[in-house]
Amino acid sequence: MKISVLGAGAGGTTVAYDCAAHGHQVRLFDFPQFPDNIAAIADQGGIHAEGDIEGFAPIAYSGHDIGQALADAELIWVVGPAFSTEPFGEAVKGKLRSGQTVIISPGSCGGALAFKKAAGLAVGDDSIRLAETHTLHYAVRLIQPGRVRVFLKLKAGNLLAALPGRHTDEILQMIGDVYPSMEAAKNVIQTSLQNANPVIHPAVTLANAARIEDTGGDFLFYEEGVTDSVGRLIEAVDKERIAIGDRLGINVVSDPAMGMRQGYMLADNYGSHTARPRGFWGSAPSLSSITAT
Repeated sequence: MKISVLGAGAGGTTVAYDCAAHGHQVRLFDFPQFPDNIAAIADQGGIHAEGDIEGFAPIAYSGHDIGQALADAELIWVVGPAFSTEPFGEAVKGKLRSGQTVIISPGSCGGALAFKKAAGLAVGDDSIRLAETHTLHYAVRLIQPGRVRVFLKLKAGNLLAALPGRHTDEILQMIGDVYPSMEAAKNVIQTSLQNANPVIHPAVTLANAARIEDTGGDFLFYEEGVTDSVGRLIEAVDKERIAIGDRLGINVVSDPAMGMRQGYMLADNYGSHTARPRGFWGSAPSLSSITAT
């Protein structure tokens, strides 16, 4: 299958590697303001990975030409933080063709809807099939241009929903060789609500504002930043999103329960030093070096 990956951060680079390692022809795109990783992958002709998945996988194209990146693509992965979704949508506006499939990973906060709006696609238009995942598939760090260290590839606990939802099962089958454990969500409201980033990261950041200013972010975000009181704050926010899901008839799993399924958590609670084992985030213990799920 011909696959395009938009986004050459740690997540996008790993999606590109994994798809190519499974025998797909992969093209990788990012914006010109992010040149280093794109250039390294183009120079070496592919991506090196180490850790939970490892090896070298060839990449057919790595560059800043969106037209060349999208050429003949059957599947397009859009991989990046929430603030990148709309720019990628704007970049492909008028360039997508009927029959293509686009997956936003992760959808974060209404990612599929934001992408459709930015790309000029009507919400109900399924001539181009669109889906989102509720989280990134990996705990990963880009350790140098063209090389990633994958601490964990999820084997459970990753949801996908299409927009419209009737295409969810077809899209899961389409990506099943690379992501056989991906699970169907009820709809994109469930995938957005299940994303834990808005539950965890703002709470830890706000509660550690003084430490961030004092250290410049040079501390272990989860291991040192989540004390018992911060854990109680995360729990309170988590209960709010679970309650929203209940009112909408959607089952939202608590962050510790989902983290245990995924392999991220050491215990099914919000206490300090139970979430996100140190090794998953690599050797550099700084706030700025973390790749969020």
